[in-house]
Amino acid sequence: MDEALDRLGQSIKTALSASVIGYDVAYGELSVTAKAADIVKVATYLRDDPACQFICIIDVTAVDRPAREQRFDVVYHFLSPRLNQRIRVKVATDETTPVPSIIEVFRGADWFEREAYDLYGVLFTGHPDMRRILTDYGFEGHPLRKDFPLTGFVEVRYDDEEKRVRYDKVALAQEFRTFDFLSPWEGADYVLPGDEKAAKPPEPEKKAS
Repeated sequence: MDEALDRLGQSIKTALSASVIGYDVAYGELSVTAKAADIVKVATYLRDDPACQFICIIDVTAVDRPAREQRFDVVYHFLSPRLNQRIRVKVATDETTPVPSIIEVFRGADWFEREAYDLYGVLFTGHPDMRRILTDYGFEGHPLRKDFPLTGFVEVRYDDEEKRVRYDKVALAQEFRTFDFLSPWEGADYVLPGDEKAAKPPEPEKKAS
């Protein structure tokens, strides 16, 4: 499988040498890194080339890396039902540089790109309806950015008793907690069977008679 993916990655890199920066195969998956300005060209090739036939778009999302100058990776996933293969395409951009929309190549990218804009602030040029899709009207900020504050905002809900839409301050269900992700029962004050990290409770001291 990895050899076939490596051959496919090499053929894509050769055919789109000016647009594709590189590729790698890991965990049985092929990832291609492309130039953001050429994403429409890359998506068209992946859809139309007989060796690819990635005719289905699975999703478009983003990854926020705030310490990097180009803080966003826009990530596209495509599927080729005929070849039974998937491919991931990544392009990098910053907060102000828009990425060309691939909606003319894949109509299904419509809501995915709107979601990436709404939650991360990634801009797409050529999109016919570039507006928020999940957050409320007038919402400020982009909730999935790493630097987005967890408190100080409002959430919208419909109050069935008052028969109107209400804006309430965001309330956390519980206080912030620190987990080490080693125990499924973090915080238990007794020993649980099968919990390797749990320490035995200290035995009570015996009183001298």
